[in-house]
Amino acid sequence: MTAPLTPDERRAELADGLAALRARIGAACAAAGRDAAELTLIAVTKTFPASDVRLLAGLGVTEVGENRDQEARPKAAECADLPLTWHFVGRLQTNKARAVAGYADVIHSVDRSRLVRALSDAAARDGRTLRCLVQVSLDPAEAAEGRGGAAPDAAPGLADEIAAADALELGGVMAVAPLGADPRPAFARLAEVAADIRRNHPDARIVSAGMSGDLEQAIACGATHLRVGTALLGGRRAIVR
Repeated sequence: MTAPLTPDERRAELADGLAALRARIGAACAAAGRDAAELTLIAVTKTFPASDVRLLAGLGVTEVGENRDQEARPKAAECADLPLTWHFVGRLQTNKARAVAGYADVIHSVDRSRLVRALSDAAARDGRTLRCLVQVSLDPAEAAEGRGGAAPDAAPGLADEIAAADALELGGVMAVAPLGADPRPAFARLAEVAADIRRNHPDARIVSAGMSGDLEQAIACGATHLRVGTALLGGRRAIVR
């Protein structure tokens, strides 16, 4: 069994992971002829403790992603004193919209009209403005079940709905690469959808794509936001508090 880490050891581990990740991002941007400053790194901290969020904030990582309300809500409350931007990146049930709207700043997984209405009502009730991204499905039809996302040809219409909704702001698009396939053609398709949406909504510039295993391909296809967990935080292990 691996010995638990002290806070200082965990901070050093996270610092090493962050340095390696930034090197990967820098190399990918150089290969794509892009400036690394164009990229926003979102630390996906699901299954990791709030203490890791605090350590990452101390290292300059203040964009935090979570995919389950049950974990995200108490973690956001525990870190409420930090200047963080909270991204909800998982599939969102309509009945969870009110809870998530209470702490999330950016919702990456808006894929249906009913969710647009639920988030709009919840944000307006709380006096907040939520930035919302259209989740685009890049899966073949036979593999899309349970993965979430609007069809590419439906995404512009959904973007229009978000832009017109009270208390919501259209930020752009998000996608997850298809399972077991080369991600680059899928991310290229996402770039086309994003460009189509920007024709009517020029401020919707976010392209949220790329995770630990495919961030290079996402950067090559124009991603602006990377959602990274394992490559930054490593495997789950005990922490000495």
